[in-house]
Amino acid sequence: MFYDLAQSHNFKRTIFNAIVAPRPIGWISSMGPGGHINLAPFSHFNLVSTAPAVLIFSCNTPADRAEKDTLANVRASGEFAFNMVSRELVEAMNKTSSPVPYGSNEFELAGIEQAPCVHVRAPRVKASPASFECKVLQFVEIEPQLPGETRSTVVFGRIVGVHIAEGFMDAQGRFDTARARPMTRLGGNQYAEAGTIFELPSAFTRTG
Repeated sequence: MFYDLAQSHNFKRTIFNAIVAPRPIGWISSMGPGGHINLAPFSHFNLVSTAPAVLIFSCNTPADRAEKDTLANVRASGEFAFNMVSRELVEAMNKTSSPVPYGSNEFELAGIEQAPCVHVRAPRVKASPASFECKVLQFVEIEPQLPGETRSTVVFGRIVGVHIAEGFMDAQGRFDTARARPMTRLGGNQYAEAGTIFELPSAFTRTG
């Protein structure tokens, strides 16, 4: 079965989320010009590079406003924080996805304790196993071309600070992903844990 997206007007775009899965969840905290704090999850999120340390998240244009509150805050402040969603935090994360008026503090609405960042004004999620403080590198605007599409903005952030919760670093100085139990996003309302973790020796061999 083949779908030509220029011709298949009834194609369900949500199928992409079910196929490109699992995806890490970008739980982004930000602060607006008036000090308004926002916390929201993004399923289009990932790490781009480690040296330099760069991550991205993407915002589609919502139906009820010019752009999402997170994007408006990040445009104004030039900074944000990423917070890992563990299994223990998934229900609280889901509450922060609720559509609420601009200026609402999702930390308070979901009963999440805040912790200060060092280089970023926005707070981080205190209970998260790991949080990254980020400064905006650039915005990439993707304009709609086909029926049913909306404008999308990709935010590139350079990681300038890393918070690791007590007990999540092993004796070798590696992050304990199995203990953190990071949640991932699938299609629809589906979520998943990492599942069985195993190691596979690299096939890459240095020469010369």
